[in-house]
Amino acid sequence: MSRFLRIILPALVIVVWLAIASVGGPFFGKISEVSTNDQTSFLPASADATKVQERASEFRQASGAPAIIVLERDGGLTAADQRAATTLAQRLGDRDDVQGVSPVIPSEDGDAVEIVATLTQSADTGDAVEAVRADVEDALPSGVQGYVTGPAGFTADLTEAFAGIDGLLLGVALAAVFVILIIVYRSPLLPILVLGTATFALCASILVVWWLAKADIVTVNGQVQGILSILVIGAATDYALLYTARFREALRDHRTGWDATKAALRGSLEPILASGGTVIVGVLCLLLSDLNSNKALGPVAAIGIAFSLLAALTLLPALLLAFRRAAFWPLRPKYGSAHPVLTGPDARGVWARVGRLVARRSRVVWIVCTVGLLAMGTGLVGLKADGVPQSDLVIGSSQARDGQDVLADHFPGGSGSPVQVIGAASRTDELAAAITGVDGVDSVVAAAKDAPSGTVPVTTSGNPGGAAGGTPTVSRGDVLLEATLSDPADSDAAEQTVRALRTAVERVDPGAIVGGATATAVDTNDTGIRDRTLIIPVVLAVILLILMLLLRSIVAPLVLIGSVIVSFAAALGVGALVFDHVFHFPGADPSVPLYSFVFLVALGVDYNIFLMTRVREEALQHGPHEGVLRGLGVTGGVITSAGVVLAATFAALGVIPILFLVQIAFVVAFGVLLDTIVVRSLLVPALAYDLGRRAWWPSRLSRPAHHM
Repeated sequence: MSRFLRIILPALVIVVWLAIASVGGPFFGKISEVSTNDQTSFLPASADATKVQERASEFRQASGAPAIIVLERDGGLTAADQRAATTLAQRLGDRDDVQGVSPVIPSEDGDAVEIVATLTQSADTGDAVEAVRADVEDALPSGVQGYVTGPAGFTADLTEAFAGIDGLLLGVALAAVFVILIIVYRSPLLPILVLGTATFALCASILVVWWLAKADIVTVNGQVQGILSILVIGAATDYALLYTARFREALRDHRTGWDATKAALRGSLEPILASGGTVIVGVLCLLLSDLNSNKALGPVAAIGIAFSLLAALTLLPALLLAFRRAAFWPLRPKYGSAHPVLTGPDARGVWARVGRLVARRSRVVWIVCTVGLLAMGTGLVGLKADGVPQSDLVIGSSQARDGQDVLADHFPGGSGSPVQVIGAASRTDELAAAITGVDGVDSVVAAAKDAPSGTVPVTTSGNPGGAAGGTPTVSRGDVLLEATLSDPADSDAAEQTVRALRTAVERVDPGAIVGGATATAVDTNDTGIRDRTLIIPVVLAVILLILMLLLRSIVAPLVLIGSVIVSFAAALGVGALVFDHVFHFPGADPSVPLYSFVFLVALGVDYNIFLMTRVREEALQHGPHEGVLRGLGVTGGVITSAGVVLAATFAALGVIPILFLVQIAFVVAFGVLLDTIVVRSLLVPALAYDLGRRAWWPSRLSRPAHHM
């Protein structure tokens, strides 16, 4: 290739990426525009809660989420307090983002009042609740405590907690990675080039995801948005580290940067593509999920990994070609300098000592590692991953959570968040009787468009409505009944009540469906558990097949998959112990084990691929045993660096005060470190060394006649 093209080609690559970043950069702050944190939107269309939400507007005016305002004074509200509450209700009713306000409802003990302000369908829930809270604060008489809670309040608190995803999360992740790269490479320029590559990959990813979400092709929420940023930064940096290690090796053997680039690409292309492809296939298995939130993460994460691969194999090589040896200043690799001695008595350094330990005591090493990991995995016995109350999703202060506690002290716990039942109008009285006959139900009303309050009382004697100034609305032969529960809508007791309600109304009307906030939580948790049971085995099977094709072996991939499973069990087991006994978390969402598994297995296999492709390359020249030691010596440093970087990026998720993300941050960060330090450095090399040729069966490496 001519000198002219050698200059123009990398320059063109850099210019193209600069253009992509300049277009995609502004979308960092805009992706929240196409995000939603409405839990029902992530349910499958087949869920009863989804069906009820879709039909609710047939029975009452379409509206947004209800915000429940509760005012409380210890010792009882005064007459002046009651007047202030009435004035507040009128003020809220005049707001453009409030569709309707209930009358002021006093508690039986006289210590509190409740006002339900239903937002308009077009209102931004976070902004509307913030404004309502300001109105409540202004209207509070001295000594009265006021809270805005209910579905709108919880959504607003969740939105506020996710607010740091656009800036804080990314800033913390980039800062952590930059410090680690400075320590590893002791070069001021190389970390900038690596992080620039990762940031440009993220710009491209967000640009594509924004347009897909805008077109309603994918659904994005706060957790998907946060995981995308962390995944791209971590994965792109990992792939960049692998390429950088190969490029530094090549600079010792090649005089020109162009020749070194070609050699580095030849050596790193297969493992990087295989690693990235494995992660893409792994996350795409989430498409098998029935939860739209899980299903959305699959293609979004795959897009992020694809751009990470593309940036690491195009932009970074172009940047390193432009800077050549100067990129590593002050520790520039010199042409013709000797490579480090990897094995034998003259080998020095940590990885030489690890290699000697593996060679001398391979069986002891892998047995001790396995027993230790299995011991950590015993913590799984105490894992509670069947869902958590909505009030516990936000870590730290939450006005909605505090308000719900106050509401439950003075009113039926489910006030403002009723269970909705759609059933045959001809069986209204029987349905009402079945509903009120379930323990945990406080009262039941029927939706009525012609009633001032939007509902009318319903009795079990066949005489619903009428006296309340309206009659139940009938649509397609059905009515909508709303049951207020005695327990808070997001409590375990409320969920048990919903399950009992579904059984009770099905006996009366097999076509009746049950929805509402509590039913949404029930359907979400049940679907999440189902997804977990289905997707985990599929991910294992797919990755096992990929490893078999890549390593041309059956035994080695089985060993690698087994090591990943044991490592995942250990990480989740330790996580369960920490969540329960250190942080005292109330439990975990069913998706926590699923997401942790997908990321740890897919990304853990990355390190397996980095290691074992190099081991195979060395074994073809030096034999299976020497190949293990040489492969460990060459990749040990880069894999450890990559693992620390990836752990740091996922740990950054912990700065967002959302229970789900904090748990994911701990399990994945701890699991990656465990995978890097124990599994990839000791367990897998020791097993491969102990198995020798048998690890590569049935490839030619397993045959004694092969060159050693």
